[in-house]
Amino acid sequence: MSVMEMSHRGKEFMSIIQKAESDLRKLLEISEDYAVLFLQGGATTQFAAIPLNICKPQDDVDFVVSGSWGDKAYKEALKYCKPNVIWSGKSNKYTALPSFENLDQNANARYLHICANETIHGVEFKDYPEAKNKDGLLIADMSSNFCSKPVDVSKFGIIYAGAQKNVGPSGVTIVIVRKDLIGNAQEITPVMLDYKIHADNNSLYNTPPCYGIYMCGLVFEDLLAQGGLVEVEKKNVKKAKVLYDAIDASGGFYRCPVEKSVRSLMNVPFTLEKSELEGEFVKEAAKEGMVQLKGHRSVGGMRASIYNAMPLAGVEKLVAFMKEFQQKHG
Repeated sequence: MSVMEMSHRGKEFMSIIQKAESDLRKLLEISEDYAVLFLQGGATTQFAAIPLNICKPQDDVDFVVSGSWGDKAYKEALKYCKPNVIWSGKSNKYTALPSFENLDQNANARYLHICANETIHGVEFKDYPEAKNKDGLLIADMSSNFCSKPVDVSKFGIIYAGAQKNVGPSGVTIVIVRKDLIGNAQEITPVMLDYKIHADNNSLYNTPPCYGIYMCGLVFEDLLAQGGLVEVEKKNVKKAKVLYDAIDASGGFYRCPVEKSVRSLMNVPFTLEKSELEGEFVKEAAKEGMVQLKGHRSVGGMRASIYNAMPLAGVEKLVAFMKEFQQKHG
């Protein structure tokens, strides 16, 4: 019987989801103070689920908007609480992150929300701010850098991630939520967004994305076998350095707009000095087997996503192509 045929309530699948959770706890050193939920609906659904589960409609919430996904999370929260954008990178086209000391946090904010890595704009938090309210919480959308490096889970009230970047196929959303936050959902909270219902049922309240969870479990096993997230981060740092060094050494032919101190290890956006060549770059790269290099439609240019599964050889192939393209068109 394949995983896709199994009953999600049978002992066979129960062993799969329990092993996946156990391995994830080892990878991120997640304590028993936190519940691990395997859900559906993508990180986008959590934009609503989080305020519905831990806020009252009159609660203030602080948002650091470092890109498109942080902005979308803020706009969704407007429906369920009183969010405030305390910093936005929009005026600088989302190419930088704020100084934490200068964040003007609301002393009564229920939580401070960040997007740990912005896929479209390529900015990544290298460390994390603290919520100044003594009862406040730090909450992070880690969809695109989840399990790419170690994280001190104890600093967060909630970490959530669409799993499809680094640990599994699309369809699985992982939520790591401190247990004392569970059980306070607003009355209007839909049953499928209520953390308590999913926690009480070990993520099996309804039919979960069984095959996706199985695949996540295999990836967790592999990441542990690689030596854990410390070793995974070393590989990601090495890959990113190869690509950023090539961009910076191109004499301006290629340019990365992101401030160097916050450049993402996962998503590397870059433009060409001669923007009219960008279409040709994408087309010629595709002929060499390198696809989906076109930047997001909102920012243009190119974007190379180099998630955990991308080997160093793949990045080196892209860099070799970039140098050849520059020689031809420079």
